[in-house]
Amino acid sequence: SYGILLGALVIGGSIGLFAAKKVAMTQMPELVAIMHSLVGMAAVLVGYANFMDTSLTLTGVEKTIHEVEIYLGILIGAVTFSGSVIAFCKLSEKISGKPMLLPARHWLNLGLLIGAIVLCGMFLHQTESGGGLYPLGIMTVIALLFGIHMVMAIGGADMPVVVSMLNSYSGWAAAATGFMLNNDLLIVTGALVGSSGAILSYIMCRAMNRHFLSVIAGGFGTASGGEAAVIEGEVHPIDAEETARLLMDSKNIMIIPGYGMAVAQAQHTVNEITKFLRDKGKKVGFGIHPVAGRMPGHMNVLLAEAKVPYDIVYEMDEINEDWDKVDVSIVIGANDIVNPSALDDPNSPIAGMPVLECWKGDTTIVMKRSMASGYAGVGNPLFVKDNTRMLFGDANKMLQEVLKALKG
Repeated sequence: SYGILLGALVIGGSIGLFAAKKVAMTQMPELVAIMHSLVGMAAVLVGYANFMDTSLTLTGVEKTIHEVEIYLGILIGAVTFSGSVIAFCKLSEKISGKPMLLPARHWLNLGLLIGAIVLCGMFLHQTESGGGLYPLGIMTVIALLFGIHMVMAIGGADMPVVVSMLNSYSGWAAAATGFMLNNDLLIVTGALVGSSGAILSYIMCRAMNRHFLSVIAGGFGTASGGEAAVIEGEVHPIDAEETARLLMDSKNIMIIPGYGMAVAQAQHTVNEITKFLRDKGKKVGFGIHPVAGRMPGHMNVLLAEAKVPYDIVYEMDEINEDWDKVDVSIVIGANDIVNPSALDDPNSPIAGMPVLECWKGDTTIVMKRSMASGYAGVGNPLFVKDNTRMLFGDANKMLQEVLKALKG
């Protein structure tokens, strides 16, 4: 009835509103992942409800088509649900972000896929009423295991691609649900979300020099051709006062935000420093890597929240040829996206990944809590280059000290 429907809308909307208000901007990737899981779970539940609906009296081809819609909806929904839950756990650090690489994992994925196809044939050829519940249930378990294994096997600096990919899956799950319910609006919106998520995933994979199919299969960003080079050299620390002096002596400044800026919630302080420097006649820009942060557009969202002018925010392709014109680069909590190993070390796990080549400028100031490696677990030779200075500490606290020194 409409009363039950309205009540469900109010309850669900209230929960969503409460969650969105309570969640901090730094937790937005986790929120997106868990919302994707709910779409997948809804597709599974609707699929089972349709299968058990005794009021439908379809026969022949219509019955077969409807059963295929149910099967695909539950299959995609289950993969989306379990994969999104694992992505949420990884993003929120409830489980390790490192990849779980099982022996012959690709053969395992292939076996699960073949099993799902065989079970589909069994499901479609059931003659007894409700007889398809057995193969449908086994397929659901297989799909859940596939989603878990797929995301668990993905490691490295690739969570934005995973979130985008799961976004696409949730769209196709919604579209399949639309076919089940004969709901044109659900089909169209699901197809839009699914196709846009797939295109975004493909673009991001190209930006990381990875193959799209390897992301879908799992194990993306984990293979290595040999032993990565050992990082050796001397670290050159710097303090807030000296950082302020370098900035005041510079004409062209580029800021590279990373996940560390999100964790420290330093975007507003960064904007204050940017305003101050621009008022002093300095040219200030922001260099954004396509996979910076933990979800697509993560850094753009944070900078927009802090009201950083959009015309000084540049994509990687727009600035990578101009680093020799930059006097000072400030890397705020980024690591893998500014790692020279991607270009210089063929054995690095991130080999071939395009990065922001900030070391080609006069001076690079890297802001980090410690010398720990990034999300990909790879050492960064940028930290020991002669023209690199390390500003250790909480990003927001250190930037506030830099701002104080600039104004002083």
